[in-house]
Amino acid sequence: MTEESSSKAGDLAPAVLVIALLAGLSYYLATRFMEPSALLIAWKGAGVGLLAVWAAMQARSLDGWLLALVMALGATGDVLLDAVGTVQGGMAFMAGHLIAITLFFRNRRSETTLSQKLLAVLLVPVVIWLSWTFPADRGMASGVALYATPLAFMAALAWISRFSRYLTGIGALLFVVSDLLIFARMGPLASSLVPGLLIWPLYFTGQAMIAIGVVKTLAGRDPA
Repeated sequence: MTEESSSKAGDLAPAVLVIALLAGLSYYLATRFMEPSALLIAWKGAGVGLLAVWAAMQARSLDGWLLALVMALGATGDVLLDAVGTVQGGMAFMAGHLIAITLFFRNRRSETTLSQKLLAVLLVPVVIWLSWTFPADRGMASGVALYATPLAFMAALAWISRFSRYLTGIGALLFVVSDLLIFARMGPLASSLVPGLLIWPLYFTGQAMIAIGVVKTLAGRDPA
């Protein structure tokens, strides 16, 4: 990328972020008024997909491109869940979690408090255990717990990374809560309205916070 094209991308980046946020938030409203369709599936993928574009426009290092890949895999998972199936969508998300683990591990915080370490250490077994416990169909429990394993490690490493804990760290936790609500809808919350109301807002807000937190930190390290 030339200096001129990099400058143009930087000028357009704020507008792309705003459009990404509008796309993600408006999708939540669209699901209340529209029947399932190809348009709605594309709308669903647009929010995180544009976050991936936004991250790529500002990538100046391997970490920046890893973030863009994480968001791209998230958008792919969003689309595959509705267009193809749960397994395919889940595999895309798992791949994204593994890339995010790499990103956050590369950017571990040099010093962490005892409470921060404890939360990171406890988060992994608690998330995996809850994910295994929730499904009423016990035949699905192992698969759900398997998916939740990289999810839990992703959030734990995000919490102790050098990226903003109030953006990236909390965003990763919101992502976890969103997925736990999906799993709870398979069991104890099967008849509750809560998952349907909260899953998408928590998920998309979490993805946006992760992306913004990483980009802000990387920009602080590299003024370009």
